[in-house]
Amino acid sequence: MVFPLERMSSRFYDPRDLSRSYEHRGALVLGAQSGYVVIESGHGEAVLGVHFKPGGAFPFLGVPASEVQDRSLSLEDIWGAEALWLRERIFAAGSPSTKLDVLEQTLLGRMRTLDRNPSVAFAVAELNGARRVAEVVGEIGISSRRFVQLFHKEVGLTPKVFCRVRRFQEVIAQIENGRGVPWVDLAVSCGYYDQAHFIHDFRNFSGLTPTQYLMQKTDRQNHVAL
Repeated sequence: MVFPLERMSSRFYDPRDLSRSYEHRGALVLGAQSGYVVIESGHGEAVLGVHFKPGGAFPFLGVPASEVQDRSLSLEDIWGAEALWLRERIFAAGSPSTKLDVLEQTLLGRMRTLDRNPSVAFAVAELNGARRVAEVVGEIGISSRRFVQLFHKEVGLTPKVFCRVRRFQEVIAQIENGRGVPWVDLAVSCGYYDQAHFIHDFRNFSGLTPTQYLMQKTDRQNHVAL
């Protein structure tokens, strides 16, 4: 959830055709992503936002997290006039800490429940790349189909895609400060079957090869300059 504090709109580009773009005005919601996004970003611009942990946005959105998967949309599309009211209050607040207080209180007021389905909470903690989905489902004691439905609704990704994203994030965390990265060893240690499988996932989630990512990465993890 992002509130631009200097510009009225945010521009996104079609990853498959960078000549095509679209704008969102006001606050934004970015759902859980199973790929990468291309955005226009200015240097030194102020933004206010919330980075939810897996499944953390579900109690506040007012819609299933699965409905915003792989989407970027205006918060107004979900919250209606309340989104405009919140943005005005944030702008009117003085210091950064006061702005954060306004956002926090609004989220607490919208909170439906903090009680996620225990099956989903358990799976989020257990699916860390080392365990298979079927193994975790077997410990939960519900049908695989029902588990996938619950997980997708609350987390915004299916369990298998969630595992792939988490495994990719483990790779990114390990190479952030690395040069001359031993790609084969890294792929094996993070649970990839082979290097081809590793490169396929890397390109799917970042739009780049591992070598290109190292050359173009910035000081912000998961961000590269195009």
